[in-house]
This record gives sequence, C-alpha cells and structure tokens, in this order.
Amino acid sequence: MSQRQDAARRALALLDLTDLNDTSSDEAVRALCARACVPQRQVAAVCIWPQFVGVAHAALAATPIAVATVINFPTGEESLDDVLEATRKALAAGADEIDLVMPWRAHKAGDSRPAASIIKAVKALTGARLLKVILETGELANPALITSAARLAIDNGADFIKTSTGKTAISATPEAAFVMLQAILESGGHVGFKAAGGLRTLEQAQRYIDLADEILGRTWTTPAHVRLGASGLVSVLLAEIDGAETKAGEGY
Repeated sequence: MSQRQDAARRALALLDLTDLNDTSSDEAVRALCARACVPQRQVAAVCIWPQFVGVAHAALAATPIAVATVINFPTGEESLDDVLEATRKALAAGADEIDLVMPWRAHKAGDSRPAASIIKAVKALTGARLLKVILETGELANPALITSAARLAIDNGADFIKTSTGKTAISATPEAAFVMLQAILESGGHVGFKAAGGLRTLEQAQRYIDLADEILGRTWTTPAHVRLGASGLVSVLLAEIDGAETKAGEGY
C-alpha cells in the first residue's frame, strides 16, 4: 500500500459525507447513502438536512454508518424552543448525531449565555447520541474567541467541537483547528474534533489529521474522535485509493 493510498483510506474512514445543498432531495440523499456504503470504502457518517433523516436512516439501517443532521443551521439564531423541537424530530426520525450551530454572534459580542443554554438543553435530548457543536470559527476569527467558544461547548456537554457550517466566507482553517485541538487536550481529550468547509483535496484532509496526531496522538485520531465534513472530497479519496490499487495490480 502506498503512502498516499494509506492516507486516503484513513481520511475516508473519518469522513462525514455531506449534502447540505438547497436543491437536495430524497433521491439525492439515497444516492449519497449508496455512495457512503461502497464495500470496503465506508465513511463514518452521512450529514444531511433534518427533513431527510428518515430517508437516510432507512437507507443505512443495515450498515454501521451514522446519520447526522444539522440544527440551528446555518445562522445559529433560531429560538431555543425551535431548536429543541427540531432536535426532537430529528432524533425521532433516526438521527444518530446532531451538528448544532451555537449562537456564535452572541458569544462574539460577549454574551455566552445563549450558547451555554442551547448546548446544554440539546445535549439533554441527545443523551448517548453524539452532539457536535459548530463554533463557526471563520466568523469568530480571533484565537482567544475560538478558545473560549471551544471551552464553552465542551463545558456544556459537546461530544465534538466542529469548525464551521461551510456557509461562510472562511470555513475550516488549520489555525482554528490547532486552537480547538489544544482546548480538547486541555480538557482531557474526551471530546472529538470535526473540520468542515472547504476540504477538497487529500492534502487538506491530511493537514487536519496530522494536527490531531501531533496534539492528541495517532491512536486518538479515529472516527470516535475526528471527523472531516465534506461532499466532493469522497471522489478524490476514492480515486486515490482505486488508482493506487490499479497501479499495484499492474505491477507499478
């Protein structure tokens, strides 16, 4: 196995294969799930709009692939009641993981109470199911703000902290990932990390994997602790894996 093939396989296993397009449909979600289930090429989860959770749950029922959905997305400005109702519906439809946008604007303005309240309340609903809290690091920008948002999410029950919605001008960056991973390390390493938004190449994916390896250790960097949220990245990773396998079979 080549070094690039090994890297692509590792990244694929961490992938939250995502379709959050405005034009998504039942058919598109079924196709996404079929792509996620390629034998020996399975991803960690699919991430889709809440209205498609039931479709994804049915399509993936016989697989270990998790169904993730987004709540308070993408603005982070829905009311607590609306957030909780949407979460209840998603869980009832079969969601295994909730990706929640924290009220980052209030946090950026110096008021951490809305984020703390929403995170704590949603975690009370998710129970053993994963809660990934989206910090929207591109908008927070300042490392100190990103650190405080990460700590706030961790302290109020996040199972993962996630960089971005992918709907802003700046999404995941290695600089934000470094700050978040340091916060995870300082909290004891029990919380996971997800990079999302703008991941399109193996090299970009590898940068986040390398950071996780360096800060928390290679044995920590598994789907239980690290995810990569992307849509088009799967094609790149599969081409890398299949291309390397074809060359090996041809004697190269």
